[in-house]
Amino acid sequence: MDNLYWLDRIQPSDLPLVGHKAFHLSQLWQSGYPVVPGFVVPTSAFWKFIQFLGESEPLLADLPLSSFHVDVDNPVQLQHVAQRIRKAIANGALPPTWTTSLLKAAEALATSVVSLHPSPSLRLKDSPAPYSASDPQPRTRPLSAVLGNLNTGNTLPFGILESHTCYSQPDALILSLKRVWGELFRARSLFYWQRNAIKFHQLNLAVLVQPRWDAIASGTFEANANEWKVQATWGIGEAITKGEVFPDSYQLQVDSGTVLSSLLGSKIRAYHIRNKQESGLPTESGLQAYVLSEEQQKQYALDEKYLKQLVELSQHLAAEQTQTFTLEWALCQPPGNSEPQLYLTQFVPQPRAVSSKISMSTQPPTQRLTPQIVRGLPAAAGRVTALAQVLNGEDKNLDGLHPGRILVAPIVSPDWLPWIKSAAGIVTERGGMTSHAAIIARELGIPAVVSARGITQLIQSDEFLFVDGDQGEIHRLGSHHSSEGKSPMINAQSLTLYHQYPIATQLFVNLSQPNSVERIVGLPVDGVGLLRSELMMLNALENHPLSVWLRQERRDELVTRLAHHILQFATALTPRPVFYRSLDWRSHELQGLTGTTSPSEPELNPIVGRRGTLRYLDDPTCFDLELRALKQVHQIGYTNVNLMLPFVRTVEEFSFCRRRVEQAGLTDNPHFQLWIMAEVPSVLFLLADYVKAGVQGISIGTNDLTQLLLATDRDREQLGSSLTGNHLAVRRALKQLIESARKTGIPCSICGQAPAQYPDLIDSLVQWGITSISVDINEVERTHNAIARAEQRLLLEAARQRLNQD
Repeated sequence: MDNLYWLDRIQPSDLPLVGHKAFHLSQLWQSGYPVVPGFVVPTSAFWKFIQFLGESEPLLADLPLSSFHVDVDNPVQLQHVAQRIRKAIANGALPPTWTTSLLKAAEALATSVVSLHPSPSLRLKDSPAPYSASDPQPRTRPLSAVLGNLNTGNTLPFGILESHTCYSQPDALILSLKRVWGELFRARSLFYWQRNAIKFHQLNLAVLVQPRWDAIASGTFEANANEWKVQATWGIGEAITKGEVFPDSYQLQVDSGTVLSSLLGSKIRAYHIRNKQESGLPTESGLQAYVLSEEQQKQYALDEKYLKQLVELSQHLAAEQTQTFTLEWALCQPPGNSEPQLYLTQFVPQPRAVSSKISMSTQPPTQRLTPQIVRGLPAAAGRVTALAQVLNGEDKNLDGLHPGRILVAPIVSPDWLPWIKSAAGIVTERGGMTSHAAIIARELGIPAVVSARGITQLIQSDEFLFVDGDQGEIHRLGSHHSSEGKSPMINAQSLTLYHQYPIATQLFVNLSQPNSVERIVGLPVDGVGLLRSELMMLNALENHPLSVWLRQERRDELVTRLAHHILQFATALTPRPVFYRSLDWRSHELQGLTGTTSPSEPELNPIVGRRGTLRYLDDPTCFDLELRALKQVHQIGYTNVNLMLPFVRTVEEFSFCRRRVEQAGLTDNPHFQLWIMAEVPSVLFLLADYVKAGVQGISIGTNDLTQLLLATDRDREQLGSSLTGNHLAVRRALKQLIESARKTGIPCSICGQAPAQYPDLIDSLVQWGITSISVDINEVERTHNAIARAEQRLLLEAARQRLNQD
């Protein structure tokens, strides 16, 4: 950390080292704009610190080069991993020379409180590893080479990484720096990186350190070609960021800055610098919330004089920088200044576009038009009908959130992300377009309405709502009984489309969690094409090793628990079929939970290691318990559950499993079908032999099939972005399997990610004669439409050929 970067000295080639936030502020400062001074801890320091921690923390070993993966669909595991990593970062010791350098620079800021802001940037996927802290002269790299590796058009979304404020004291400053570094590993961050296929080697995280002065007022300024708008509140800007106030708003004429309209917001709470004497520990945040006086609540926070100054600064920015930008500002009175000074605290040119369907008006929501309609601000585009789940007051049981519900709450915290990722929509009482609720909803792609005042008092849980994220309206549709027959997830337009274009190809859905069943109500699915067993078994085991259950002679209890999980799908889908895929644990996954002894040495390549039916041959204990659970489901009366065997390498493996299936009595059910996953390339040449051995159907797993056909690894993107499920070799293999299944008289399904990732592939699948396509819930509507178009094209082509023959 010998090279700290001061804002007044940052060069264009330093962008990858200092990040977007610090870089843009430095350019403004060097152009004469009012910016709070500060320095930057470069991203090279972050990566060197992480590499040092990797020597003692396995989860951080070999970062950024390794493929870090966590099950983001498991909130408990996600939180555990995030907390473990952040704790390791917080407990790690900085080298003494780093500490000296950091404290010396902080002392030069001459302030009692400092803020540490994350200043990230995102590298291209195929760029080399991040700058090493040992790079002797990073600034000597050519600018073209530096920017060539940087994804300058794709900055990270606001609100994913948070700033930290502390007293300018050694312990507090060092801890806050490590907390900012730890922001990359928060649960919501891990969720975002994985959902957006961002590898850790792409992330650059610098930290901008600036004095924190008390603010008289603060807010935002958004400019685009159509309108300018200003938001303002009293005190430091945390109240807007957290959605705790409805700020004052101004709509301005573009270029001239004339105020077209203004509206006094609802501002009750504000933040200021905490009095050091009132603080208990030096490591506590330097900010404190307080209640505004009634007089302040009735006043605009930004005086007309400073509004005019803000407009003038924005006019210069529009003329000299770009016409489309977002900036944050603060009206402060630094020590030694007799007059308040307006400062720019963040500048983002050409912010990431929000859906054009969203109204960008800052006009506040009017009170509800009728008792059945409530208006707020449109924050994320889309429309959805679903049951409401209200979180209000002390009732913040996040574990009790049901997938497919519309979350209604006063505000939403970023830490809720792992729990609300499957929500149908979000409605909050407070917040604006830059609030956490709006950010999270746009990242999840679900409708959201914010600033719907009093909504948590008006709406009750289990009440049907229609949320219009385009217009900012919430329509009350009544109770569950009065809305019986309405789909909680599909709007009327979609349902009409499904009935208008029925399809012959079966459309299945991939599921793994019982609480996902609610989300498929009303969807045009013919059953569950892939019911993953791993999560259900984990829940049944209660995260204890199988050996513990066996040692305690609790086999029957475990079987009943697993059967209970399967029943939730069977009862919801009956009489539609459910294809239960038995366990496919790899050696490096969930070690110790399989009830067998782990190998003395870890497998070098678990992808082709001891997994699938080969594991059953080595130790059939767990497989036999699964078969007993399926039998119990059948005995209760739900005979629509079938079995699909994973990762079958040979006909001999299948025959072994078939015998155990027969011994368990599953074949006594005349409706029962035994399928295999077609994901090992040997099935291309042995399908007829499998059918003779008793296989009644296949489901193509494109994920593993692609890996094995092309000798690639889906967890290692650097092996080649062209080696995908749409590769010519994979397409030919799919065609061969489908045609072979038709010749042998068995159904052929596909349940990998390829149809969702490459919609054009669906045309070929339908043409080749695929029996069914199974996709994730979020892909059902798009896949249904794609199948309908493909079938219509086939019918049209057949009709044309017949006309030509006539």
